[in-house]
Amino acid sequence: MSAIVGINHLNKEIIPTEHTTNIMKSLQHYPADAIDIWTKENIFLGCHAQCITPESINEQVPYYDYERQVAITVDAIIDNRDELFNRLQVDREQRKIMPDSQLILLAYYKWGEEVPKHLNGDFAFMIWDEKKKKLFGARDFSGARTLYFFRDQNRFAFSTTIEPLFTLPYVEKRLNEEWLAEFLAIPTMVEAVDMFSTAYKSIQQVPPSHSITVVDSKVSLNRYCTIEVNEKIKLKSNEEYEEAFRDVFQKAVKVRMRTHGEVGSHLSGGLDSGSVVSFAAPELRKENKLLHTFSYVPEESFTDWTPNYYVADETSYIKETVNHVGNISDNYLSFDGKSPFSEIDDFLEIMEMPYKFFENSFWLKGINEEAQKKGIKVMLNGARGNHSVSWGSMTLTYDFYASLFKRLKWIKLTRELDSYCKNFSTGKKVLFPFVAKRASYLGTKKTEIQNRFPELINPSLAEKTNVYKKLEDYGLNTDNGVINNLSRYRENYYKQLYGWNKSGVASTKLSLRYSMWDRDPTNDINIIRFCLALPEEQYTTEGMSRSIIRRAVKGRLPDQVRLNQSHRGIQGADVIQRMTSEWSDFITELEKVATDPIVNQYINGKIIKDSLIKMGNEPRPDLILTDDFKILTRSIVFSRFLKKIVGKGGDNDEKGLE
Repeated sequence: MSAIVGINHLNKEIIPTEHTTNIMKSLQHYPADAIDIWTKENIFLGCHAQCITPESINEQVPYYDYERQVAITVDAIIDNRDELFNRLQVDREQRKIMPDSQLILLAYYKWGEEVPKHLNGDFAFMIWDEKKKKLFGARDFSGARTLYFFRDQNRFAFSTTIEPLFTLPYVEKRLNEEWLAEFLAIPTMVEAVDMFSTAYKSIQQVPPSHSITVVDSKVSLNRYCTIEVNEKIKLKSNEEYEEAFRDVFQKAVKVRMRTHGEVGSHLSGGLDSGSVVSFAAPELRKENKLLHTFSYVPEESFTDWTPNYYVADETSYIKETVNHVGNISDNYLSFDGKSPFSEIDDFLEIMEMPYKFFENSFWLKGINEEAQKKGIKVMLNGARGNHSVSWGSMTLTYDFYASLFKRLKWIKLTRELDSYCKNFSTGKKVLFPFVAKRASYLGTKKTEIQNRFPELINPSLAEKTNVYKKLEDYGLNTDNGVINNLSRYRENYYKQLYGWNKSGVASTKLSLRYSMWDRDPTNDINIIRFCLALPEEQYTTEGMSRSIIRRAVKGRLPDQVRLNQSHRGIQGADVIQRMTSEWSDFITELEKVATDPIVNQYINGKIIKDSLIKMGNEPRPDLILTDDFKILTRSIVFSRFLKKIVGKGGDNDEKGLE
């Protein structure tokens, strides 16, 4: 709930007041409910606090325990408070008022550096153990909160955001070409695979699922959490699986609504956000609170150009959910006149690094602005549900049928095909040959890549950094997101860290600007473990993709939404239309980027020129779906970021370059 900072002079020198003053001043552009510091000789801790939970209103951070001689500064909302209170034997009267900072300290006294293993929630914290002369901290398992640091032989400094560290005179603002190479070489939304590094050479980050220990001049980072499930859940019936799902999901939603302010939620016309809302709104009714939902919709002048299976304006589905669930104050936001092109510079200020979600940037920021006006302190979402609660595409369903065919499970296969045919109004005469053919190559067929994502990175930089070998070593697929084995992909998704970091960076920095926390029940660690432990057929049975969540929310969501398998929402379908008045500026800037000598040290200018030719000069709405548009928007974002650091392109100013 805060931006935290700290400095530790490892050589025991006193920290100059100027350094502590400047690092705290750098946070002043964020709203704050309290600003406090704690300092003693060669250690300094600071906190720019934003009160989200009831217990945080009178919370003092940094907090110093005089008896134990331990201090903490913390950015956290802990979700398993009741469990921790019981295990730590906290007095019942104290439980009502104890803030998360002191709860983390109590856990630290009991478990030491094992403490992050016992914490559920979104957190980043640093603890100064004066007796041991040790600085210890951690970042939550999925990196929902950020924690950056600088270190050399004599000094260690940390911060929730990057810019405060550059106020220290010994921290140089130099670009990290290894990180930038990863950003440019990766075709997906992942920004980098090395979770210890950042866009700056002098700044590192604590990766998700890691703790950090600083003793004397030694800094060590250790992974404390790897999500693995060795045994599958075995229940007697589909109904028992559905009930078990509802139980764990209900808890995940409920603990994320702990706030003294209003509760909001993103809401599309789909399953994930709709399911979150269907559990949250009834829970809030018990507290006489409304759930405020926020939905991005196209501009009124938008002409729908999308294929029939896409839904560009999900308003009708959203209203079905709102009316069915009840206890909702719904908001439909079109952000007329806004475009992602006009938001680039401001979003770079927020992110402190280049980003890839160009198409979504303007409405993400806009929803946060509108929610802040309504006093929202917690904003729910279902952003990571695709890998947990709503896992199971039609591809997985078809593979399930093929496996039944291959194992000669004729009765079960017939029952499943009957359900599928009923849901999709087709016949087994059509479906059975398809399943038989799929069974013949199940587990052996490799997907042929028809159109590889263009290589945006300058070939010289790719060779210098050996970036493609690095991506391969990290197990990242550079074949434009093609997945050959869904089950293995999902297992690796939760073992690798790079898929999580981008979400944590954006949500942390937006939350600081708008004093509001994004909270995602679909990313609850207990939900993830439960979903990974489900038998695979729970995602595919009864003729449905994403079967378990569709069955579990029966009665909670309207069937128009719950059983929709033929249409899908598409975000940003009106982006090109929004950019029409800026299109000439967009093209002109890209033409300059393609020939800029500084930018072209990193980017392959020929690729930009080729994409411009293929795209043409007219702002066609379907460009939003093309790789060329992704290449060009990423190039502009990257170029703008580069110029913020090295100055205007073409003037041979090489400040900040290798």
